[in-house]
Amino acid sequence: MVTLEPLRADHADALLAFERENRAYFCRTVSDRGDAYFTPAGFAERHRSLLAEQHARVCRFHVVLDEEGNLIGRVNLMDLADGSAELGYRIGERAAGRGVATAAVAQVCRLAATDYGLTSLTARTTLDNPASMRVLARNGFTRLEEATVDGRPGVHYILRHLGGAPGNP
Repeated sequence: MVTLEPLRADHADALLAFERENRAYFCRTVSDRGDAYFTPAGFAERHRSLLAEQHARVCRFHVVLDEEGNLIGRVNLMDLADGSAELGYRIGERAAGRGVATAAVAQVCRLAATDYGLTSLTARTTLDNPASMRVLARNGFTRLEEATVDGRPGVHYILRHLGGAPGNP
């Protein structure tokens, strides 16, 4: 069982450690965040910025915790507007392949509908990330169109009618 928590200031140290530990793993399928992101000052600045966006209700950021309370991923809703948002997520390498991403996305879809009042979500992934495609499909997302994701071939997905998504009541 995984737990989602809204991003808080006190998540900063664990989140930076998570991002550093998984940097090379994430770079296999998404663009690198750049060296400045991984410095204490650069990360602290970005973390404050994310918290400000969340406070303004422009985005909703979440950390994914395992049964022992260890940070093993992130799942985010960005650019909330007109009942919609873009979904983004990343699960650390040690937790990959165990259904964590599928469960975390299902939880954030429920939150999007019940707590945030959203009616649809979009997501993008690269064609060389079949695990992410499976996560989206398992959560009721449908392929919308081919897209370029960080300069690479990808797919744009949509989930309409959040209350009817798999895993949602």
